[in-house]
Amino acid sequence: MTSWRDTASAEAQADLDGLLDASLQLGQELLEQHGEFFPVAMRVSAAGDTAGFAAGGLGERPRSRDVAAVLYEGLEANAAIDRACAVVTDIPLSSGSDAIRVELEHRDGIAITVVLPYASEADGARTFGSLSATTGERRVWT
Repeated sequence: MTSWRDTASAEAQADLDGLLDASLQLGQELLEQHGEFFPVAMRVSAAGDTAGFAAGGLGERPRSRDVAAVLYEGLEANAAIDRACAVVTDIPLSSGSDAIRVELEHRDGIAITVVLPYASEADGARTFGSLSATTGERRVWT
């Protein structure tokens, strides 16, 4: 089976690996602090710096898909100066549990969606499952 790593540059692999780690860490921190979270975005600049940002001005309880749409607009606006990006979302799964979903994209044409399931315990603790990855949708660098 062919992996995206077979054709990706060393830079793209490093960008996406670092971005995934930072995105999952951010998602876990937001869950720890708030128990849930609205979608947030991460980006890797042309210089290789990673930064996160959130969407504002959408009211107190916007729909997650509206927040994600605004984040993608921001990422598209910066596509000429960024190397990679991710949108991090707290989603329900059909199994009844929840997950952190990270939609990663690199300017080299790679798009990957990674899902990290979790279960919330009565005491607020979370148990995380195994990561799964699938080919993602290219939205920023199309």
